[in-house]
Amino acid sequence: MIDLSNIERYKENNRLEAKKATGGLPESLWETYSAFANTLGGIILLGVEEREDKSLHPVDLPDPEWLLSDFWDIINDKRKVSRNILTHDDVQIKRIEGKHIIVIIVPKLKKGEEPIYTGGSVYTGTYKRNGDGDYKCSVEEVAEMLRRK
Repeated sequence: MIDLSNIERYKENNRLEAKKATGGLPESLWETYSAFANTLGGIILLGVEEREDKSLHPVDLPDPEWLLSDFWDIINDKRKVSRNILTHDDVQIKRIEGKHIIVIIVPKLKKGEEPIYTGGSVYTGTYKRNGDGDYKCSVEEVAEMLRRK
């Protein structure tokens, strides 16, 4: 876990992603969930923005409980995400600098598990993490993941 009291010291990387999310859950959230699960795992911070200098700062979610409810509805919808590997302990509302954020800890998939994908298709909706970004896996990369199953 990261030290949330010093969040401005962190930058997005292969294990950390910040999403402002003040207008609701961003569509890219599910790609990042897939990418973290399929790579090394990671932490997604909702209600945190990345500034021009790449530092992270909380922005305060207007209704974090509603956002959390929406999150659980979507992550358990197989039309949106292939599988939910999170428990309620992995997703929590935290308060830093007087502002509410949501911290999502995504574990790395266990060896032999099918990749997590979005949109109903393992071949077009599987992502991996590279540096501070998510990228869509090629058909060959997905086939390799499935072979290791």
